[in-house]
Order: sequence, then structure tokens, then C-alpha cells
Amino acid sequence: MNHDIVEKNIGLMIVLIIVAISFGALVELLPLFFQKQTTEPIAGLKPLNALQLSGRDIYIREGCNVCHSQMVRPLRSETERYGHYSVAGEHVYEHPFLWGSKRTGPDLARLGGRYSDQWHRAHLFNPRDVVPESIMPSYPWLFHDEVDAELVAAKMTALRKVGVPYSDADIAAAADLLRGKKEVDAMVAYLQQLGTLIKYRR
Repeated sequence: MNHDIVEKNIGLMIVLIIVAISFGALVELLPLFFQKQTTEPIAGLKPLNALQLSGRDIYIREGCNVCHSQMVRPLRSETERYGHYSVAGEHVYEHPFLWGSKRTGPDLARLGGRYSDQWHRAHLFNPRDVVPESIMPSYPWLFHDEVDAELVAAKMTALRKVGVPYSDADIAAAADLLRGKKEVDAMVAYLQQLGTLIKYRR
């Protein structure tokens, strides 16, 4: 039988498996690149300003995305806890995107505006001051270290090359926006804008 030829020839089987997986991946993934709902920004979406962008870089540097996802799945248990499920159009300007599935801490996709700036500062300085059972580490150095403004304009220019619509004015104003800011200011600015274009619902 024909299948005997494949089963007895490991090299041929490997090639056919790769072909089958590649075909399946193309069928599943290729259409997504042409659907408006996955490639076009939702109404009101703007790229992060220099302070928020710096906060996002700090968020990644400190490994926050290792414990916190930013993706609410379309399941009742998740939407009741976190709010509207995540949509691709919210994240078209993110490089890299931070959806993820690991939740040592809660999902942060709809965090923006749920707590005050002061709460976030207290939480970052010592999480147990506001959430006694928290296992999140403290980040006291964010209150002392200033944001590095030198590389932000270059980063915004690079992001513009991959489709993030930063204007020349945005890039020129970046250093002024960051002057004298601490890393905690940038982190809070980033956290406070998360998921705010799709309103949180209980």
C-alpha cells in the first residue's frame, strides 16, 4: 500500500509532515493579514506618546509581561472580571505586542483608569501596602532613576518605519516631554492608558 512507503521512509515522512503543517499554517494565518478587524486600528487609537512609550519599555525591562498578560479572552468568566475582551485593533501599533497567557498576577488589558496615579505609585513602591496578599516584587528604584530621554526619538523614528504614525512634531517633542521625569512617572503613564478606548464594564 502507498502509506507503507511513507511509514518506512522517515525522511519522506518528515518532508510530508512539514508540508502539511505549512499548508495548515498558511490557511489559518494568511487571511488574518487581509482582514480589517486585525490590521486597522480601532476608533480613537493613537500611538503612545514619548512618556507612555518609555513606560512600556520599562514595563518590558522589569519583566512585568512575564507575570501579567494583556489579553482578555472572549469568555464570560474573563469579561465579567476584566471587561470587554481584547481586540486586535487595539494593538496594531505595538511592537512587540504583549498579549500572553501567563497570569501570576491579574490581566492588565483594561487597567487604565481603574485606580489613581497615587495607588499605582504605592503599588509599585511596595505592592503589599495596597494588596496585602500580593507576591509582586517592589520597584523602589523607579522612584529614583530618571527616564532616559536620549533614545526615545530614535525609537519613535524606528517605529514609524514599521507603521506607527508618529509625526515629526511627536518625535521633536519627545525629549521635552521626558525632561525631569522619573521612571515611575513613565510606568504610571503607560499603565493608565491600557485598554481605555474600550470601556470597562462590570
